Amino acid sequence: MKLLVTGGAGYVGSVCAAHLVDAGNDVIVLDDLSTGHKDAVPDGARFVEADLADAADDVLAEGFDGVLHFAAKSLVGESVQHPELYWDGNVVTTFRLLEAVRRHGTPRLVFSSTAATYGEPDQVPIREDAPTRPTNPYGASKLAIDHAISSYSAAHGLAAVSLRYFNVAGAHGRFGERHAVETHLIPLVLQVASGTREAVQVYGEDWPTPDGTCVRDYIHVDDLADAHLLALEHARAGRHAIYNLGSGTGFSVREVVEACREVTGHPIPAHSAPRRAGDPAVLIASSEAAQTELGWQPRRTDLATIVGDAWRFAQSRTS
Repeated sequence: MKLLVTGGAGYVGSVCAAHLVDAGNDVIVLDDLSTGHKDAVPDGARFVEADLADAADDVLAEGFDGVLHFAAKSLVGESVQHPELYWDGNVVTTFRLLEAVRRHGTPRLVFSSTAATYGEPDQVPIREDAPTRPTNPYGASKLAIDHAISSYSAAHGLAAVSLRYFNVAGAHGRFGERHAVETHLIPLVLQVASGTREAVQVYGEDWPTPDGTCVRDYIHVDDLADAHLLALEHARAGRHAIYNLGSGTGFSVREVVEACREVTGHPIPAHSAPRRAGDPAVLIASSEAAQTELGWQPRRTDLATIVGDAWRFAQSRTS
């Protein structure tokens, strides 16, 4: 298939683009490099450096079998301080993309959504029918996009799938996580091991969990990429399907820090800090729908494997 990957120079986008190329697809990556990296575009993919809102129409005029849409702003704190960046950069930009998809008859769309659409859940594991109550503009912008996609599917026959991620981690060879502003736990802990951060902060050690620290569901980025390829195959005209993606297994902050110590051989000092407002004690996904309907099965769920791949990538960037 001929596929457009928006945001394909970023972390998840680059890994998925690499999987798509390896599967024999004709891949075009569109990225403005505001947060992505040109050297993360996989060999074998054509690269277009441009703003998605400006370029979507011209690029899709070439004719494509599908779009995988990763391009987005994704910092929760920034979204609270500057919501205008998220309503414009996420919602308005995606509207421009959807209009280009409609005009040029692009039949398939796979959207990179987020578990932030759920907010603080009433129950875990979180299913797709859980109430969507985002607690920040980032999650709200992604939910608004999901609603827009549903309307385009119903009105224009678009075959669409939204994949709501939980905590993505790990790496795929030379493709890994390297954000200018890092907010994710595993790369933050590994920064301590690599000497670029003195210690890691543990926000609360009195949560109602087995060891008192927050529990999160971590999914290997390669498992995530597998789900995107399956979503392309299973997208059906006029239907917008939504699936949660997670390993179904939760690991506490303390367990993540200990796994990083074992993998790196570094003591990794961890300092206790007050709880952060709005942090749920436990977030774990139910991926039953994705497994049943897409035939997806996460295979890299071992924490040592996830951390080990991330550590090898981090070391490759400093060697």
